[in-house]
Amino acid sequence: MKDIQSKKDNRGLGIKEVGVSDVFLPIFVSDKKNGKQQVVAKIKMSTNLPADVRGTHMSRFLEAIRAYESHGFNISSVDELLQHIKSVLETSEANIEIAFPYFIEKTAPISQKKFLMGYQCKIIGKTFKNNKIVKKLEVCVPISSLCPCSKEISRNGAHNQRGLVVMNVITSDFIWLEDLIEIAEREASGILYPILKRPDEKYVTEKMFDSAKFVEDIVRDVALSLNRDKRVADFFVKCTNYESIHNHNSYAKITKQK
Repeated sequence: MKDIQSKKDNRGLGIKEVGVSDVFLPIFVSDKKNGKQQVVAKIKMSTNLPADVRGTHMSRFLEAIRAYESHGFNISSVDELLQHIKSVLETSEANIEIAFPYFIEKTAPISQKKFLMGYQCKIIGKTFKNNKIVKKLEVCVPISSLCPCSKEISRNGAHNQRGLVVMNVITSDFIWLEDLIEIAEREASGILYPILKRPDEKYVTEKMFDSAKFVEDIVRDVALSLNRDKRVADFFVKCTNYESIHNHNSYAKITKQK
């Protein structure tokens, strides 16, 4: 049959990215405790297209990712997958973004009640014409914070709120999602739990009161932890506080190139 996509194009315009997005697929990702965890991923794949080629072969993207459906995805498997996409698409560049919810069983600090906590994560990979590969992990970690200023000036308590720490990490080595999540939770005023009984609530709120932090404090402390981690090459970290006494949110962001 005729291959219309591979026909010559005379408009003289190359395309930087062409591919498929919003591909939903059940896959396995590496799990530090259980080996692997099945998730439903939202996948985007693309490549470049030379100026003299009319179209790419969209179906080959799906065939490429389907071959890895039963594998345990992690940051280390991105290299092979990107090379596979380049091979089947017969191109010099490839990009992939795998977004998924990741679940960790959280244990309440006093009652020891257990339930799954969800975190939004991404595995991102990109190749270049010189065969350089850049791999990123992105993790969104819900946290809580308590305002040091409010604590200082208030007679009976201090205002607190939920927040979100987003870490986008360029790595040259394998790193667990759990390790990044632990960094964000450790540096926040408080950790969020799916289930809390009354003794847990007492413990959590009093611990937050003893760990008052501005949004600036949290983003700096997370950045310092990432900077000390030899597995992390470059990164950006952003913390957003969903303010409880203001009609706006506050945020801080640090970008670091080691």
